[in-house]
Amino acid sequence: MVNADVSGRNRLFDLALDPEGLLRLTWVRGAVISEADAEAAMERVNALCGESRHPMLVDMATTADVSRAARAVFGRPCQASRIALLGSSPVDRVIANFFLGITKVPCPTKFFTVEREALAWLKGS
Repeated sequence: MVNADVSGRNRLFDLALDPEGLLRLTWVRGAVISEADAEAAMERVNALCGESRHPMLVDMATTADVSRAARAVFGRPCQASRIALLGSSPVDRVIANFFLGITKVPCPTKFFTVEREALAWLKGS
Protein backbone atom coordinates (compact mmCIF):
# COMPACT_ATOMS: atom_id res chain seq x y z
CA MET A 1 0.00 0.00 0.00
CA VAL A 2 1.15 3.55 -0.71
CA ASN A 3 2.12 5.40 2.45
CA ALA A 4 0.67 8.85 3.09
CA ASP A 5 2.08 11.10 5.80
CA VAL A 6 -0.08 12.99 8.31
CA SER A 7 -0.49 15.93 5.92
CA GLY A 8 -2.22 13.64 3.42
CA ARG A 9 0.61 13.76 0.87
CA ASN A 10 2.04 10.80 -0.96
CA ARG A 11 3.62 10.23 -4.33
CA LEU A 12 0.32 10.45 -6.25
CA PHE A 13 -2.05 12.70 -4.31
CA ASP A 14 -2.46 15.58 -1.90
CA LEU A 15 -5.45 15.69 0.44
CA ALA A 16 -6.57 18.56 2.64
CA LEU A 17 -9.65 19.56 4.65
CA ASP A 18 -10.05 23.32 4.39
CA PRO A 19 -11.48 25.59 7.14
CA GLU A 20 -14.89 25.62 5.39
CA GLY A 21 -15.12 21.82 5.67
CA LEU A 22 -14.29 21.02 2.03
CA LEU A 23 -12.05 18.07 1.24
CA ARG A 24 -9.66 18.64 -1.68
CA LEU A 25 -8.09 15.56 -3.22
CA THR A 26 -5.62 16.36 -5.99
CA TRP A 27 -3.98 13.66 -8.10
CA VAL A 28 -0.58 14.42 -9.64
CA ARG A 29 -0.15 14.95 -13.36
CA GLY A 30 -0.11 11.67 -15.27
CA ALA A 31 -1.27 9.59 -12.30
CA VAL A 32 -2.03 5.95 -12.99
CA ILE A 33 -4.23 5.09 -10.03
CA SER A 34 -3.98 1.52 -8.76
CA GLU A 35 -6.11 -0.24 -6.17
CA ALA A 36 -3.45 0.48 -3.51
CA ASP A 37 -3.41 4.18 -4.43
CA ALA A 38 -7.20 4.38 -4.22
CA GLU A 39 -7.18 2.55 -0.88
CA ALA A 40 -4.56 4.98 0.47
CA ALA A 41 -6.57 8.00 -0.64
CA MET A 42 -9.86 6.71 0.80
CA GLU A 43 -8.23 5.66 4.08
CA ARG A 44 -6.80 9.17 4.37
CA VAL A 45 -10.20 10.75 3.61
CA ASN A 46 -11.82 8.70 6.36
CA ALA A 47 -9.02 9.41 8.86
CA LEU A 48 -9.12 13.14 8.14
CA CYS A 49 -12.92 13.33 8.49
CA GLY A 50 -13.34 11.11 11.53
CA GLU A 51 -17.07 10.78 12.24
CA SER A 52 -18.04 13.82 10.11
CA ARG A 53 -18.97 13.76 6.43
CA HIS A 54 -17.69 16.47 4.09
CA PRO A 55 -18.12 17.42 0.43
CA MET A 56 -15.04 16.56 -1.65
CA LEU A 57 -13.52 18.14 -4.75
CA VAL A 58 -11.38 15.61 -6.63
CA ASP A 59 -8.99 17.27 -9.07
CA MET A 60 -8.41 14.53 -11.62
CA ALA A 61 -7.16 16.79 -14.41
CA THR A 62 -4.34 15.05 -16.27
CA THR A 63 -5.00 11.67 -14.61
CA ALA A 64 -3.77 9.07 -17.07
CA ASP A 65 -5.71 6.01 -15.92
CA VAL A 66 -7.77 4.52 -13.11
CA SER A 67 -7.60 0.74 -12.79
CA ARG A 68 -10.73 -1.38 -12.55
CA ALA A 69 -9.80 -2.34 -8.98
CA ALA A 70 -9.30 1.34 -8.08
CA ARG A 71 -12.73 2.18 -9.50
CA ALA A 72 -14.21 -0.50 -7.24
CA VAL A 73 -12.52 1.14 -4.23
CA PHE A 74 -13.91 4.54 -5.22
CA GLY A 75 -17.36 2.97 -5.38
CA ARG A 76 -17.33 2.16 -1.67
CA PRO A 77 -18.90 4.51 0.89
CA CYS A 78 -16.51 6.88 2.62
CA GLN A 79 -16.82 10.08 4.64
CA ALA A 80 -17.43 12.21 1.52
CA SER A 81 -21.02 13.51 1.48
CA ARG A 82 -20.89 14.45 -2.23
CA ILE A 83 -18.08 14.38 -4.76
CA ALA A 84 -17.28 16.78 -7.59
CA LEU A 85 -14.82 15.35 -10.11
CA LEU A 86 -12.85 18.21 -11.69
CA GLY A 87 -11.17 17.63 -15.03
CA SER A 88 -9.88 19.75 -17.87
CA SER A 89 -9.76 17.62 -20.97
CA PRO A 90 -11.90 15.31 -23.07
CA VAL A 91 -9.83 12.40 -21.68
CA ASP A 92 -10.77 13.43 -18.12
CA ARG A 93 -14.43 13.52 -19.14
CA VAL A 94 -14.19 10.04 -20.69
CA ILE A 95 -12.55 8.62 -17.54
CA ALA A 96 -15.18 10.27 -15.31
CA ASN A 97 -18.13 9.25 -17.47
CA PHE A 98 -16.81 5.70 -17.70
CA PHE A 99 -16.47 5.59 -13.90
CA LEU A 100 -19.92 7.11 -13.31
CA GLY A 101 -21.51 4.87 -15.93
CA ILE A 102 -20.31 1.53 -14.61
CA THR A 103 -19.83 2.17 -10.90
CA LYS A 104 -22.59 2.53 -8.34
CA VAL A 105 -21.39 5.65 -6.54
CA PRO A 106 -21.98 5.84 -2.77
CA CYS A 107 -22.98 9.53 -2.76
CA PRO A 108 -24.00 12.20 -5.27
CA THR A 109 -21.12 12.53 -7.75
CA LYS A 110 -20.79 14.79 -10.78
CA PHE A 111 -18.10 15.77 -13.31
CA PHE A 112 -17.12 19.42 -13.91
CA THR A 113 -14.57 21.31 -16.00
CA VAL A 114 -14.98 24.62 -14.14
CA GLU A 115 -13.91 24.71 -10.48
CA ARG A 116 -16.33 27.45 -9.39
CA GLU A 117 -19.26 25.42 -10.78
CA ALA A 118 -18.02 22.33 -8.93
CA LEU A 119 -17.69 24.30 -5.69
CA ALA A 120 -21.19 25.80 -6.08
CA TRP A 121 -22.62 22.31 -6.59
CA LEU A 122 -20.73 20.95 -3.57
CA LYS A 123 -22.09 23.79 -1.43
CA GLY A 124 -25.59 23.05 -2.71
CA SER A 125 -26.12 26.35 -4.50
